[in-house]
Amino acid sequence: MVTFSGTRPDASSHRLLRGTPVVPGVAFAPVLHARTEVSADAVTAYGDGGFADEAEALEAYDQAVGTVASGFEAKAERASGAIAEVLTASAGLTRDKGLRSAVRKQLRAGDALLASVHGAVEQFATIFTGMGGLMAERVADLYDIERRLVARLVGEPEPGVPTPEHPSVLVAEDLAPADTAGLDPTLVRALVTERGGPTSHTAIIARQLGIPCVVGVAGAQAVASGTAVLVDGVAGTIETDPDATVAEERVADDHELRARLATWSGPGATADGTPVKVLANVADGDSAVSAAEAPIDGVGLFRTELCFLNRTEEPSVEEQAAIYADVLRPFAGRGYVVVRTLDAGSDKPVAFATLEGEENPALGVRGLRLSFSNPGLMERQLDAIALAAREVGTETWVMAPMVATVAEAASFADQVRARGLKAGVMVEVPSAALLAHRMLEVVDFLSIGTNDLTQYTMAADRMATDLAHLTDPWQPAVLQLVAITAEAGRQAGKPVGVCGEAAADPLLACALVGMGITSLSMASAAVRAVGAQLATVGMDACEEAAEAALAASDPMSAREDVFRVLHG
Repeated sequence: MVTFSGTRPDASSHRLLRGTPVVPGVAFAPVLHARTEVSADAVTAYGDGGFADEAEALEAYDQAVGTVASGFEAKAERASGAIAEVLTASAGLTRDKGLRSAVRKQLRAGDALLASVHGAVEQFATIFTGMGGLMAERVADLYDIERRLVARLVGEPEPGVPTPEHPSVLVAEDLAPADTAGLDPTLVRALVTERGGPTSHTAIIARQLGIPCVVGVAGAQAVASGTAVLVDGVAGTIETDPDATVAEERVADDHELRARLATWSGPGATADGTPVKVLANVADGDSAVSAAEAPIDGVGLFRTELCFLNRTEEPSVEEQAAIYADVLRPFAGRGYVVVRTLDAGSDKPVAFATLEGEENPALGVRGLRLSFSNPGLMERQLDAIALAAREVGTETWVMAPMVATVAEAASFADQVRARGLKAGVMVEVPSAALLAHRMLEVVDFLSIGTNDLTQYTMAADRMATDLAHLTDPWQPAVLQLVAITAEAGRQAGKPVGVCGEAAADPLLACALVGMGITSLSMASAAVRAVGAQLATVGMDACEEAAEAALAASDPMSAREDVFRVLHG
């Protein structure tokens, strides 16, 4: 039977470091540390910059901003999907007018330029951290921007990931989008960070690149450069100075497994023929075209808000329809596309939609709630989706994010059905899971967003490394809510999918199917691993895996118990 790691999750060793597994795979290579700081000597030599006045200092800041932002944008143009999205967002944050105003205020108070940049970044970082939730994920990006600006000001190259001279395991405190975007998987065999969680930018990009990744590894930076390590992206372990022969055998076994996975061609089903829709998450036309090359049954999550992060004015219905049609077109005649209406707000500010000045945007007016005071925003988007669906002919489902009550679900469903489309809602708020049976009385399908559901269920910031054990989708409380939702779907005879990052975990995918989940949507790079794993186990084993996961006392024991069920 196929396994997904050379190491069983219950393996132990005094040379073992543990973290949160993000991308499966086994790698054996020496440690290479990322350079994340500007040299102290260069900063000291720069001093106050020798500017004649505030205006001259601000001009130097603007030049550095332009260079750094252009660098992000250039990398975004060479990338696609999630990588391009986060790089574009970083470029926008670099040019943020509020950040510039904060720098100018510091300069007027008499601070030197470098101190002003630092003070402004700290001000924004404090605000973002206080907001919690998804906004806190931007703090790492802020500090990365500060380091790059300082480097440009003092005349040094921007800090970041060195180009490996040989295959290496990249180790860092954390990695910013610009660091991970240009990684060469043939040289960077695995990523290990001390900070971050399973939904951090590092994790998202690592999934798209298919690089084994473990995050939240305490003590990782203390491992000396050049030390040979064995990284297991299923168990979440990093073994230092392992036996080289054994390590190379495990890597060879993993490579053989990956080669077999690459041959999986769908369709999604368990070994005994129970169908499971294997779908992709996409952000735009380019990522949809790329995803369509994988053996998928369609798109389980089209994040429409990511098309408009840099737009100051709302596009017309016709312009929106053209954008949506580019995503629908690759799947005409070969599956369906689930379109999520704008999930603007929190960490995804859209200028023409997001409210400003909220004390806690993650728990504020985001997603469907934006339509309460601006119903035309939703109406125009639904008109555009319907227009694109008619023009292209692809089966189109539409769902709303951040739905908390049955009344909200019913009102949304009425609007969607009036346009001839299938209506659903996302289950991200615990109330939606607890009322799933009633939700399904008014909608056609449910889709569970495990990233937000985990955060809201556990009351834990997804980016807080100290709370990574709480923000793990294997948490029993989260899985109980998933099981409640799936059972409601089974009783109603309506589909219930998972479109959060949990769907990309081959082990967890089997347990989810055993709970009654009918579709799994993920980054296209994870499709074959999940599809191939499902194809090796029958429905009875999936149901046993679900029982084991739900009975576990913590995420680690849940992984171990499910591994034993599926692989003996």
